[in-house]
Amino acid sequence: MEKLQVLLATMKQTDLSILDRMNVRCGAVVANQADREEILTQGRAKMITTATRGVGLNRNIALMAADAEILLFADDDVQYYDGMAEAVIAAFRENPKADVLIFGMDMVKGGQVVEKRHLKKQRLHFWNAMRFGTYRIAIRRSAVLRCNLTFHQQFGGGCPFSAGEDSLFLKACFDSGLKVYAHDYVLGRCCKDSSSWFVGYNEKYFYDKGVLVRCLFPRLYPLMGIYFAVRFKRKTSLGVLRRLKLVYAGIRGGKAMKPYEENSHC
Repeated sequence: MEKLQVLLATMKQTDLSILDRMNVRCGAVVANQADREEILTQGRAKMITTATRGVGLNRNIALMAADAEILLFADDDVQYYDGMAEAVIAAFRENPKADVLIFGMDMVKGGQVVEKRHLKKQRLHFWNAMRFGTYRIAIRRSAVLRCNLTFHQQFGGGCPFSAGEDSLFLKACFDSGLKVYAHDYVLGRCCKDSSSWFVGYNEKYFYDKGVLVRCLFPRLYPLMGIYFAVRFKRKTSLGVLRRLKLVYAGIRGGKAMKPYEENSHC
């Protein structure tokens, strides 16, 4: 059995050459959304191509096909540093209590590192772990199976609501009693020259944020709604009252949403 597999969610790939571009030097499951149905196996890597849409569903496809001890989620705009696989395995070995580890990443624009999202080794809790993207998260497969963890299929690129599947997955981990830690190893570089979902702090952004707030904070959503409406005041031309109305419209729209859909927990 593989010690580590990279679980890559991507689109419109025709072969597995993307793993070379990403410098993946371990086992991998590539969930590829295109206009065909196909399974391609090459060495230690497998690509499952479906005609489905939505990043949550795509990550779930990779998750269901994985069989390694440790699973590292990935996006196709990441390039790993040499020795990544060995470092991630060693990080779990040095912290046997960790079910989930979150790693550092260098953010790149125009070919230059513009932000170093590095971490200190520490235990994380719900209130300080909601800012980490999925591409920085690794989890023990035993924890996934024990707690029946999956990604929400209504949030993220290609879904009705533009982002938040990463935060909801981490919330499911915490609600399941999993132990989540930050680690100081830096996985690689993530290119942020463009985004598949973010088009600015527009009306849809604030409405979608309201839906997400309702799912993430089932008791504190009235206060968190105000926080998110006010937080981005310098990044949008929308007035504060309009932002509040949009966020609270999203909160009302998210009332019937289930935080984890089909998930059951430990």
